[in-house]
Amino acid sequence: MSALAADPYTDRFGTFGGRFVPETLVGALQRLTRSAEEALADPRFLATLEEQLAHFAGRPTPLTHAPALSEAWGADVYIKREDLAHTGAHKINNAIGQALLAKRMGARRVLAETGAGQHGVATAAACARLGMPCTVFMGVVDVARQHANVRRMKLFGAEVVAVHTGDATLRAAIDEALRHWVADPVGSFYLLGSAVGPAPYPWLVRRLQSVIGIEAREQLGRHLGGLPDVAVACVGGGSNAIGLFHPFRADPVELVGVEAAGAATVAGGRPGVLHGSLSLLLQDDHGQVGDTHSVSAGLDYPGIGPDHAALAASGRARYVSVTDDEALDALEQLCRLEGILPALESAHAFAGARRIATERPGARLVVCCSGRGDKDLDILAKNGRGA
Repeated sequence: MSALAADPYTDRFGTFGGRFVPETLVGALQRLTRSAEEALADPRFLATLEEQLAHFAGRPTPLTHAPALSEAWGADVYIKREDLAHTGAHKINNAIGQALLAKRMGARRVLAETGAGQHGVATAAACARLGMPCTVFMGVVDVARQHANVRRMKLFGAEVVAVHTGDATLRAAIDEALRHWVADPVGSFYLLGSAVGPAPYPWLVRRLQSVIGIEAREQLGRHLGGLPDVAVACVGGGSNAIGLFHPFRADPVELVGVEAAGAATVAGGRPGVLHGSLSLLLQDDHGQVGDTHSVSAGLDYPGIGPDHAALAASGRARYVSVTDDEALDALEQLCRLEGILPALESAHAFAGARRIATERPGARLVVCCSGRGDKDLDILAKNGRGA
């Protein structure tokens, strides 16, 4: 199977999704939809993308069996190693795909948002590779806690704009990127980093990130001679999770998304519109977007992608939440038993997987390690871990 298997365009996921944007962006989104459909059906574009994924992004990423973790948990644990992709996370899959699309469409510059910084780094690297100017918006709170990634973005030539408005985290960064795109919807290309936002982004990001699950499915077939029992991934907006889940959708595999307890949208959210899409989001009693908290910048988001909302509503996937301490404990355990330092985002997936292993002794689990944890060393030290 190709690493870029076909996935017909959709703008709705059950009752969720759609396009709720200012009039000035409707034409740009319609043009993006047409261009994305054409590009992803063009053998030459797909060949270029596959070449970049192989020789720039470093795909396929390995599937690592975790024997010590398996023994400790009483399960059979396999880790999909997106932390070993170029720039250190799954974000490069989507960034290089959308950057190639931006170039094909004749955009003069690329705009992006970032929370934990990994999407910003991946976008800056992809734009450097393709010779395109890049501006990345990042909440000032995240600039402070992810300063190493800010330096990396600047080394790749990106302009990094610190956003002081709103909650000064990922939500505010998306708001600011959208405002700049409204001002120049034709000359700028908004390279959205998660499976959120107005159509066609949730579908487009899913298509580009599904390489994770397609590879994992084939690799597990070779290792196990069949399918896993459970596929587990962390969920903020949800790009790494939908990338892992989608190729297993028609299989008898349990899909489990793990949210941060302080931003548990599936458990505590209600339908509403955020960043141009109808999905589940955290709201106060007056319908205003609710506050969130997570030790992980990438999960500190009050919404979830509409495809995830539909998976939750249908019961095809279940979503659990873990606390900061549970994630930190899981990170330390993975470091000490397997010699792998995951990102704090990914640590939530491992904390959730550990809980599932107690529910299903002997289960075969595949866990997406969506990124590496170098960026989080300062946060770990502040929380008394690894100091």
